[in-house]
Amino acid sequence: MRMLDRRIFLGSSLGGMAAAMTFPFALAANERSRLTDGAASPLPDFAPDTLFLTWQQDPTTTMTIQWVGAEVSFDTSIQYATCDNPVWQIGKTITKPYPNTDLKVFRSELTGLTAGTEYQFQIGSTAKIYRFRTMPSKATNTIQFVSGGDCGIDQHAINTNILAAKQEPYFALIAGDLAYDNGRAPDTFTTYLRNYHQHMVDPKGRSIPMVTLIGNHEVAGGYQAQRKDSPQYLSLFDGFYTENTFGTLDFGNYLSLVLLDTGHIAPIAGDQTDWLEKSLLSRQDRPHLIVANHVPAYPSYRPPEGVNGKFGTGEEQRKHWSPLFERFHVDVVLEHHDHTFKRTHPLTNGMQDKYGVLYLGDGSWGKLRIPKQPEERPYLAAVSAAYHMTVHRLEGEQRFHMAIEESGKVADVCMTTNKRPSK
Repeated sequence: MRMLDRRIFLGSSLGGMAAAMTFPFALAANERSRLTDGAASPLPDFAPDTLFLTWQQDPTTTMTIQWVGAEVSFDTSIQYATCDNPVWQIGKTITKPYPNTDLKVFRSELTGLTAGTEYQFQIGSTAKIYRFRTMPSKATNTIQFVSGGDCGIDQHAINTNILAAKQEPYFALIAGDLAYDNGRAPDTFTTYLRNYHQHMVDPKGRSIPMVTLIGNHEVAGGYQAQRKDSPQYLSLFDGFYTENTFGTLDFGNYLSLVLLDTGHIAPIAGDQTDWLEKSLLSRQDRPHLIVANHVPAYPSYRPPEGVNGKFGTGEEQRKHWSPLFERFHVDVVLEHHDHTFKRTHPLTNGMQDKYGVLYLGDGSWGKLRIPKQPEERPYLAAVSAAYHMTVHRLEGEQRFHMAIEESGKVADVCMTTNKRPSK
């Protein structure tokens, strides 16, 4: 990991960072083509304010469209086409309960899409047109995404949403504690979706897909719970987390996101650790191998050492997971939960090592605490008390990571390079 000149990074990769977001999420009705001459009259008033995109399978050839709302009597199938050659197709929409409410989750997974392509879609015969882009099949050009966690629904979270969208990312990785519904407040989760829908739109009018993992505030009780204790979160993301609350999202053959559960439903030790070892081993040929989890292995605020026979923050992960990260040369671990900005030194067994693993965090998209200083915790290289998200730019086998504060100030820039054998 090397530090990078901020002016070079800003000038070459984030020239539009400060541009105002002026494009609406839905394009005007006259920008779409009719499916047939006899198409039904559009329903201009139906535009669900919770609609968002995510993935259940390969992001190069699929897209999942979801929203939460009341049951309706009209057609909610998804009509979609590429933007440059609008031959329209129809995707089936299914409904399922949105627990503890009278609302439903509407879900349509589009498959067989063309990689690296812009699409438009509408719900049934409604007037609004939405847009998205599939991920490229190969990382021949620069790929940029944003990450963070611990959002909530207040103005700070909204401000960070707006800032993140301006970066024109391919997707946003939200690594736990999305809404702070605690498994008990569906209205809170619905408000989070409304905020994301409204603000997570890039400057070209494309909605930004959301990749997530589970945190303690998705679960009633926070830890050692069951799937039923995370009703809102899993009603929306059970398409990816079908059986386990951990998994890997593979982007073609160039990027793998390994998404872990830090003991909220799945125990850290045992099956999840066994699965993690196999997953990292089988992806050693990926140019970009990134792990994300909620609770940090190397916390910037909470105590890392336990007392009275209990684990300290991240202690169980340092025991079971960090040795695997080091053994399999994980490029970077994205951590959250402590509500600060943090960058560790590259670490091996908790000690500085230029060949070690970098940990970035610590989850302050919409929540904030005052971090401990590097003098107190020598594994820390940089910290700050600021609402922030991080922009990740993938170029070849290099990654540039820039933390941007809510104000737009750059908190930190660093670079990581691939330590695994090239393909």
